[in-house]
Amino acid sequence: MAAEFLVMLYEYSPLFYITVISVCFIITVAAVLGWFGFDVPVILRSSDETESLIPVPERKMVQVTNPFALEMDSAACTLTEGVSLRPYCLEDCVLSCFWGCGVQALQTAFQSHQRELRLSTPEMFQEALQLSYLHHQSFNVQKEEKEEYFTLMPPDLGVTDFGLLPRDRYPLVAVLTLANPETRDNYNIVASVTVLHVPDDKYRLSARILFQYLLTAHGNFYDLKPLFMSADNSSLSGSTEPSTSTQGAEPQPEMPGEKREESDSEGEWPDTQGKDCVVCQNAPTNRVLLPCRHACVCDGCVCRFQHCPICRAFVLESFALSNRPTRDIEEEDLTED
Repeated sequence: MAAEFLVMLYEYSPLFYITVISVCFIITVAAVLGWFGFDVPVILRSSDETESLIPVPERKMVQVTNPFALEMDSAACTLTEGVSLRPYCLEDCVLSCFWGCGVQALQTAFQSHQRELRLSTPEMFQEALQLSYLHHQSFNVQKEEKEEYFTLMPPDLGVTDFGLLPRDRYPLVAVLTLANPETRDNYNIVASVTVLHVPDDKYRLSARILFQYLLTAHGNFYDLKPLFMSADNSSLSGSTEPSTSTQGAEPQPEMPGEKREESDSEGEWPDTQGKDCVVCQNAPTNRVLLPCRHACVCDGCVCRFQHCPICRAFVLESFALSNRPTRDIEEEDLTED
């Protein structure tokens, strides 16, 4: 029935015939132009290929110094027996310990730091918590001193546990801030916040550091991730002393705070030298994709993808490992030949 209807339209309607021929011609021309790379909306081109033409923004990276580090002696740490903390600071600092700190209060304090209030002093951090803690204790830490500081929840408070999971309070929050106002202008990082778990009667998990955050003078805060390396490496010292770290000018989670071995040449990371781009297999790897942090593509291929070739995560931006573009290196090699 449908075939007879089309034949009838073909015989008695020349306009229908002309329309069908015109539509077929337009689709054929569009397909041919798209095949040869012309930027036209072609229905045969996939959405991923079309989105990959959008350039990935490049983030400027700066190297900053983290003046804070904190180590906990987890051998004999309980709520009733106290906790021993060993800070490492490049300047005179103040160690503030907040026992039973409210989870929501800590998140509100971070939001206040981002909006308008810069939590660069112990008093400002204490005010931002709005007294949502059970006990507060502070210590003055001298520059580059490696002394242990013992903090304990007062027994007269009668607190033996913080309830069942999920809890609305952290057992202990340790905050390191610079003591002298004149030294705060010398560092981009103004405070270090460490959230610790301490065993109690209801939750006997061993003492450990749960989270660490770095607060900057520009109102940003970053999650400090631990760096694990092979134990066979003889150059490992095993300490958590302050070191330089890489971070962006704007908030970028997971990037700053990680300690890396210093390179012999400034502006280059030795781990990526000699590795080829996973896409073209020709140029050296020179781009780190954010937020997944995979270093797998060169300068020429980074603009062709909006998804990481390794994990398929969406790429928001990237930064270069070397200050010199790959094109300059290739031109030098050609001139030498």
